[in-house]
Amino acid sequence: MHSALSITAILLVLTAGFSYVNHRYLRWPSTIGVMAIALVLSLAIVGLDALGISAPRTGERDLLSSIDFAGVLMEGMLSILLFAGSLHVDVGQLRRMGWQIAALAVVGTAASTLIIGFGTSFLLGALGIGIPLVYCLLFGALISPTDPIAVLGVLESAHAPAEVEATVAGESLLNDGVGVVLFTLLLEMLHSGTPPTLADGLALFAREAVGGAVFGIAIGLLVNAILATIDDYRVEVLITLATVVGGYALADALHVSGPLAMVAVGLIIGSHGRATAMSDHTRERLDLFWQLLDEILNGMLFVLIGLEFAVISYPSGGWLAAALTVGLSLLARFVVVGLPVLAWPAWFRLPAGSAWLLTWSGVRGGISVALSLSLPPGPERDVVLMLTYSVVVFSILVQGLTVGRLVRRLKPAAAPDHA
Repeated sequence: MHSALSITAILLVLTAGFSYVNHRYLRWPSTIGVMAIALVLSLAIVGLDALGISAPRTGERDLLSSIDFAGVLMEGMLSILLFAGSLHVDVGQLRRMGWQIAALAVVGTAASTLIIGFGTSFLLGALGIGIPLVYCLLFGALISPTDPIAVLGVLESAHAPAEVEATVAGESLLNDGVGVVLFTLLLEMLHSGTPPTLADGLALFAREAVGGAVFGIAIGLLVNAILATIDDYRVEVLITLATVVGGYALADALHVSGPLAMVAVGLIIGSHGRATAMSDHTRERLDLFWQLLDEILNGMLFVLIGLEFAVISYPSGGWLAAALTVGLSLLARFVVVGLPVLAWPAWFRLPAGSAWLLTWSGVRGGISVALSLSLPPGPERDVVLMLTYSVVVFSILVQGLTVGRLVRRLKPAAAPDHA
């Protein structure tokens, strides 16, 4: 087993090395590039193992088995990444699109969970990889939300129209909380053997989602008031860092959604605190600190995603199941997001072609992998993890690398893509 220090050292060295290779040769968006290189490394190690050289794969498996991926992300990185990502979201655009974003995040995520859950159950049954329906619904719940960490990274390099970017960013920041609530309800159903009632679902949603948002707003307003009384960037950076880490831990202790709380804090400090409670000097250094921290943690997270391939097993028919599930997830995304935009263009007030862009920019990421790893060990978990990993890798590599071209095709006036 590796120590925490050795794990951190290995991940930092790999992230730095992969970032250099990506910047020097690939020039892809940073997170996508480092994940692709880590995935290629894992594929090479698996290939060596097939040739009888098993030491590299054994070493990689030992490293990954020493890392609690779900714990590292959900209890370590997530609060910082969500705060840093929401710090620069256009709150004005979010406010103008509030009802539309809420409808896509709540109704869309619930509908997508059902479509993917029942569709996956049918596909796996047809391929002879049948697992209980509740596991298929759990897969639907964890893969339906778009990952705000991955989405915000992709949008930054895609230069999508402002209205579309605000819609996708806002939806991803909200549907994460909705997906976790649905996942929690289904997980309780798995453990208890009894389906949750509508009242159970509404109570959990109110406590987790609404409670998390209210808690985050309160913390954000309090911190804004404190920041307005001083002008020292070192103290103010420290206060924001303490707010994120301490606020997330307190939200967890209160059993409200820490992710939604950190999104609310980031939006408030980003929209009001940076404008009214900080000098230009402080704002510049605060932004630089959170940008660097976001880049480092994002890089380490996506390296981990790429390395996870070494512990994913594909049973007979698994590759076909994975390919079909990727198609199913895209179809569900189009049905719950693209079709409403096409059907009610006057209500959504988005540029022409936005339905296709909203569908294709729905990138999944580390949160989905972390949730799948939190399932009880067993063959059903292995199948869900295989499907989850396949959808995540496809969405990051294929959708993430091509969304900029789709922006140019649908809106020629958009800024050029640097992906």
